[in-house]
Amino acid sequence: MKKAFALFAVIHLFSVSLAAKTASKNIVYQEGETMLEGYIAYPDLDVKKKVPGVLVVHDWMGIGENSKMRADKLAGLGYVALAVDIYGKGVKPKGMEEAAKLANSYKQDRKLMRARILAALETLKAQPEVDVQNIAAIGYCFGGTVALELARSGAPISGTVSFHGGLATPNPDDAKNIKGKILALHGADDPFVKKEEVEAFQEEMRNAKIDWQFVSYGGAVHSFTIKEAGNDNSKGAAYNAKADKRSWNELLTFFAETFRKSRD
Repeated sequence: MKKAFALFAVIHLFSVSLAAKTASKNIVYQEGETMLEGYIAYPDLDVKKKVPGVLVVHDWMGIGENSKMRADKLAGLGYVALAVDIYGKGVKPKGMEEAAKLANSYKQDRKLMRARILAALETLKAQPEVDVQNIAAIGYCFGGTVALELARSGAPISGTVSFHGGLATPNPDDAKNIKGKILALHGADDPFVKKEEVEAFQEEMRNAKIDWQFVSYGGAVHSFTIKEAGNDNSKGAAYNAKADKRSWNELLTFFAETFRKSRD
């Protein structure tokens, strides 16, 4: 029955997206003295009903076309989606080496990482169309780490989804603060998120006694949803069309369950 409902909800969302118009714009917000520039997309419907909100966290290259595209897709499904900016307005890595250095600086400073994503959460909650009782966070690669860290902070969000994200945290006991459901979508052959990290994450979730899922895609490596990663698995990061599609469908099912109350 639960699966039947989820399928019905997903089909319903697709039917809404076909008819609904969407709008989008850049949005500037602030964390402390740092200016941040995100991108918000929302359904442009002639109904006065609040809808769920979704934070979309970028990979280590910073806010760009991938996170904006995901925000647009979510708006088409009836959500308000904010593609967040963790690095700061105008901060954009010029290459992989610079991106790695920048992302690692936040991984080593979880307090700052949390402050940046919490600022985005408050910005999303302030949007008049958003049902603040139904908010989720999703993230890609580095963004998956950030989304999980938001959940570990105890933020009042309904669900968190990591796409090929780093799963490690310096404070695994913080998982007891998680308020909502967790879904981790992982490439089974990902050489950057090793078996030991996966096992530690799963043990962290078990110990926290929360509602969590872990889905692993055979033949997929790191960055399997990002087309710019190319198609050479031997590099450790590569796009995988099947895993991309399957993980997106998994997200929709997760949202259909997580946001059920907002549609009842």
